[in-house]
Amino acid sequence: MASIRPRRAIEDDVLWHDVRALLGRVDAVQRESPFRFRQEIEVTVDRLSATGNALALHSSWVVVAPFALPGERIRVRVYRSAHLHSFADLVAVVAPNPELRDDRRVQCRYFGRCSGCQYQPARDQARRRRQRIPELFKQVVESRASLVLANTSPDLPPSALPTVLPTIGSPKQYHYRTKITPHHEAPPKKARADRSIKPDWLKIGFNEVGKKSVIDIEVRRSSSSPAFSLFTSRQECPIATPVLNKALGPIRENIIQNIWSRKKGVSLLLRDSLDRSTPIDTTDTAPDDPAQHICITDHKETVRERVGNTYFEFPGHAFFQNNNAILVPLTDYVRDAIFPVDPGATTPPTHLVDAYCGSGLFSILLSPHFNTVAGIELATDAIRAANANAQLNHLPPDKCTFLAGDASHIFATVHAFPRDTTAVIVDPPRKGCDAKFLEQLLAFGAGTIVYVSCNVHTQARDVGVIVSRSEAEQGTQPRKKYVLESLRGFDLFPQTAHVESVAVLRLEKVD
Repeated sequence: MASIRPRRAIEDDVLWHDVRALLGRVDAVQRESPFRFRQEIEVTVDRLSATGNALALHSSWVVVAPFALPGERIRVRVYRSAHLHSFADLVAVVAPNPELRDDRRVQCRYFGRCSGCQYQPARDQARRRRQRIPELFKQVVESRASLVLANTSPDLPPSALPTVLPTIGSPKQYHYRTKITPHHEAPPKKARADRSIKPDWLKIGFNEVGKKSVIDIEVRRSSSSPAFSLFTSRQECPIATPVLNKALGPIRENIIQNIWSRKKGVSLLLRDSLDRSTPIDTTDTAPDDPAQHICITDHKETVRERVGNTYFEFPGHAFFQNNNAILVPLTDYVRDAIFPVDPGATTPPTHLVDAYCGSGLFSILLSPHFNTVAGIELATDAIRAANANAQLNHLPPDKCTFLAGDASHIFATVHAFPRDTTAVIVDPPRKGCDAKFLEQLLAFGAGTIVYVSCNVHTQARDVGVIVSRSEAEQGTQPRKKYVLESLRGFDLFPQTAHVESVAVLRLEKVD
């Protein structure tokens, strides 16, 4: 039998939501896998998971495999099993789905091994992402599995889900990613006597899908893969920006030359930055000159990016969206979503609270449209960067402020803001919001909430809690509750399974 691993926090596992949805029910008994270790089987793909893997129903068991598309007949090799599902490597696409697959789209010769991209051969990726958002919302809400507040489940009836708006595509489908983190292992002890220039064990690159090994991006792989025909011999990451690919070669050579002096494996940092020696011109809206871009490799060094005609600086280790090309459409949409379609229907927002503000992306770009803007962060280094960015872009001190919040009293710094005309932007990490934050958000009662997320599962969980909890707390004298007004995806991560989702909630009167 294929090895069974203990069920590990499975109710909170993103994949488990997809497995359970495909099965339709969850058996109370842990059953044995029907497959032997490395057994090869043929299955037909039913759907894709949120992580981009193919899911195939085999009797009452689910097979999870990479790089296949719905409707395709595939041959896979099982290597591990878990509760009611098994993981398998893709051996071959026996019968491709021509409506979804076009292998001529593949631009990376490592596709099919590298875990970075899932959708390179897929047609119409934006439509697929649009379909996945309501699917994921329904899965999470109907599962009633994510209890993030005491005695509260994320109840969001189907009638409360708006029609998902078309996904906004990225202006760049390749060469968009401004940060990559290739890595390598330390020299094994038994190999230290072998001082060859490029030892066979040294792999410098990215994780191999389904394995703990690293792909050496310099190794030329045969195009006679049983699963794919790969057409290019470029030795680069095609989703990374040109300046990162240009820098990667010399960085690799330096590692090879000095590998024997390294005692530990290293995760490298390559970050696309504007050259800070170039003067800032906030009136210039012309595209950046590629010659002004440099590669930052020091976690402590300052990175500079421009979004429209606004500049941002932050430490190399700090979070900043990795697709600069789509940040203007994203922030413009958030701005437009905050203000009502009919300005005469309600009083437009005058104050903005940017929770999880980071280095000030939303706060600074949206500040011209509000009387007062406050960014809140727990990380003090992010607050320092945000305040510096406000000065860098010549914002008046009384217009936009950034404050370090206490986790237990996150909104205390903006307690004087008028609730009805305050909008809150929530842009948390992938794990979503914790219970304390959601409790305080509900207590604050802003007229508008815009929830931006790179993880639709946790977004759906949190939005469900906001809606259901706001309605439940009305008691015998209903006043207002949050209503999910709109959902829209943004293709921040082309060629991958990930999607950025923007949910807009309004606090409305209850009849």
